[in-house]
This record gives sequence, C-alpha cells and structure tokens, in this order.
Amino acid sequence: MYEFKSRVRYSEIDHRGTMTLPALINYFQDSSTFHSEAVGLGMEYLREKQKAWVLSYWQVIVERYPKLGEEITVGTFATEFKGLYGNRNFYMNDSSGSRLACANSIWVFMDLAKGRPARPEPEQIEPYGTCPPLSMPYEGRKIAMPEKCESLPPFPVRRYHIDTNEHVNNCQYVQMALESVPQETVVKQLRVDYKKSAVLGDMIFPKMSAEDGRIVVELCDGEGRPYAVVELK
Repeated sequence: MYEFKSRVRYSEIDHRGTMTLPALINYFQDSSTFHSEAVGLGMEYLREKQKAWVLSYWQVIVERYPKLGEEITVGTFATEFKGLYGNRNFYMNDSSGSRLACANSIWVFMDLAKGRPARPEPEQIEPYGTCPPLSMPYEGRKIAMPEKCESLPPFPVRRYHIDTNEHVNNCQYVQMALESVPQETVVKQLRVDYKKSAVLGDMIFPKMSAEDGRIVVELCDGEGRPYAVVELK
C-alpha cells in the first residue's frame, strides 16, 4: 500500500471552487506512479526493461469533490495479479478520514519492444504485495452502448495529450469526453474502457449519447473504431 497527503490547489479546481474530475484522476494516477517508484519498479526501471503497465479500465466513484485548500490523503494498493493483468484500488479521504472518492482499475503489462502484452516476472509484481479490495459497488468493464449517438466535430491529438509512453495519457481521454457534456454536469461515477492508444497526430472523432441518467462518449478513429469509451453518471 502507498499513501501520501496533499492539499487542494487553485490549479486543481473549477469555477465552483471544487476539485475537477481530471485533477482527482491525476491524483490517483500519481499515487500509483509513486507506489512503483517507492518499491523500485518506477519509470527508469520499466524504461530499461522496455515494459509498462497500461491502464485498461477505470471505475471511479466520487462521494464529494474537495474544496480549495482542503487537506486530503490519497492512497493505492494492488488487489490481485493474474496472468497479464493487475488490479489496483485507489482512495481519497478528507482530513477526518472520510472517503471523498475511490476507484477500481485494471492494468495490462506491456512489452513495448514487441508492442503486445506480456506476463510480468515475479520480481516485477511481488514488491507491490496485495491487499483486500475496497468495499465499493464494483461494475463490470463492459460499457453498454446506446442505440443512437450524435457525431461531434473531430479534433487532433495535441502534444499536451501525450505521456512518457508517447501515447495519449489516460486522463486526457476523460478531459476530451468532458468537453462533450454540459458544463454543469456533476459526475458521481466514471467508467472508462480503454481500447487502443492514440498517438500524436491522430484525429479523434467523438460520438456522444445521453440516456437514463448517463452520458456515453466514444472517442474513435476515422474508421469508427474506439480509442476509449467513457461513461459518466
């Protein structure tokens, strides 16, 4: 398990004065990166091995978005390693220990040289250990697609979308999807099914549908194949 404390910054809030969903997700991503660095399996190690843990699925539940200046504690731990995959939970608590948000995630271990999944060696997973999963309402990774959707204007992948793996960062897909929904939408649950990686210069063709208290945004390539499917409730 890895945990760190922080304080909500002005750069992390929206016009309501509360943390944005992308900022919250970045805290979770950062905590998993810090965890890897702490156990000696961080960026430099993975770069030398030409390996990477690539996020395949998110389920994020938000109880309350913290306000500017609030002290928070962010934590993460692995819950299971099985074959090519690793499962990881996240949490964010306020200064009294009450839960603000939590998440479940599925990651796939990739051989970057071969461009395909690979089974991690024992020394690449044992330092993390595992903990019992958080108590939260888990949903399956398959996101049911609405029958009707609206095509939105396409846009290119920009340099600021790209991470150290030379792919669009996980959180950037969420930010792209949020651009397609009404500004006042307060998201209480997010699910993202990552299908394939977009890279610099690719064009994103979004499709959006709203039904039954949820919004689904497909971020597709020019042939309609999704890079990611984002569900917002």
